[in-house]
Amino acid sequence: MKKIATLVFVSVLGGLISLSAYKLFVENNTESTISHSDQQPNFIPTNYTHTNLTNADALPSFVDAADRSIHAVVHVKNTAIVSSPTTLEDFFYGRRSQRSQVGTGSGVIIDKNGYIITNNHVIDGAREISITTNDNKIYQATLVGTDPKTDIALLKIETDEDLPYIVFGDSDQAKIGEWVLAVGNPFNLTSTVTAGIISAKSRDLSGQNYQSFIQTDAAVNPGNSGGALVNSNGELVGINTAISSQTGSYIGYSFAVPSNIARKVVEDIMEFGDVQNGILGVNGWSLNGETSEKLEVNYTEGFYVGSVDEKSGAKNAGIEKGDIITQIDNVKISKFADLTGYLNTKRPGDVVQVSFIRNGDTKILPVKLSNSEIMTLEFMDIQVKNMSQEIKDEYNIDYGVMVTKNDNYWLYQKIGLNRGYIITDINDVKINSVEDISKLKNKYGGDFGEKIEKLSIINRRGQKQSFIFR
Repeated sequence: MKKIATLVFVSVLGGLISLSAYKLFVENNTESTISHSDQQPNFIPTNYTHTNLTNADALPSFVDAADRSIHAVVHVKNTAIVSSPTTLEDFFYGRRSQRSQVGTGSGVIIDKNGYIITNNHVIDGAREISITTNDNKIYQATLVGTDPKTDIALLKIETDEDLPYIVFGDSDQAKIGEWVLAVGNPFNLTSTVTAGIISAKSRDLSGQNYQSFIQTDAAVNPGNSGGALVNSNGELVGINTAISSQTGSYIGYSFAVPSNIARKVVEDIMEFGDVQNGILGVNGWSLNGETSEKLEVNYTEGFYVGSVDEKSGAKNAGIEKGDIITQIDNVKISKFADLTGYLNTKRPGDVVQVSFIRNGDTKILPVKLSNSEIMTLEFMDIQVKNMSQEIKDEYNIDYGVMVTKNDNYWLYQKIGLNRGYIITDINDVKINSVEDISKLKNKYGGDFGEKIEKLSIINRRGQKQSFIFR
């Protein structure tokens, strides 16, 4: 019994000694170190506010936006006649084998009377176009007009009843990070809805600086082409047009024509029969770190004016080479796609307020937009434009027009005619401007291409060449 009592006493005593030692040496030393430290910890901005993601009120709801849009999105079926591979029997009898080819996409009803907007590539080459609405009614559609440049087409169906439609929104006011819905009817079942955010604006996929897409991460697949991109209010802010994918299927990047551009295109088609393009009349480069260094300027955003077209609104207003355009009206211009995207919503004769930097000072000038036909012309699948005085000085010539686009493969193959070449003479007639080519077109009519016997050009290396066609 005494041994047990002794053992208990020793255990208690050991515990008291250990506790006293901790209090005396460890705890006191820790408190002293903290209270007398002169060092400040590194500060990184941090927010520990708790967000309850399970709260239904904090999550975005697309119910109203979907309800306002799904009934106005339709299925578009395009039936075209294409040539089939020639068989031995076809060759023997000298006939061409043809077959029907069906393409599908989506469209958006934009007014109660049956006007429908879709992509040009959805109905391109169509012999017959049929529309299936969200309540499974089928209509035959007529093609009112198209604009391949913006990939927009306008259709019309006839019906005695008022149709549901989507109201246009202001795509210039759409913000990066804003929630949007992509609504399409790709399978001829009923409209389908996917959600995402606006990832970027003023995207150019062509590399030619004439596109200005809204980029979104809402899932869009090929059958959704021509469908609606709507904001949380159910307003149309874009027409879904393209995806960026090596497989042809959605992988996270989708692109839409901004609604302001699409609305202007269809209004032009309704009123004029074709699209009225107003141009500023400047050429140059989007500024970034690399181009700014080459041009020796201190700005990395904006559009640097490299030349100004003669007789253009910009020339008449006083814009000069070396100016840096930073804003048009209330739209910030960071790159050329911002500039072309906004101008695509304007018509010839419209006046825009151009803000630019010259010699470090910010200036604002009103510019009346010119008619593109004054500056450019298309013939034989070639687009040409008048040259600025700067380009004439560069090539040491005082006449000619510059090729801005060549879809004529024969001329490309035969003489290498491409963008940047200068046409100086046609059939020994000196070409001073696009007006001279227009006169030749009127003279020769529909046989203009066949009547060209001689063409003189200057290539991009500055070499003058003449070609005779017999």
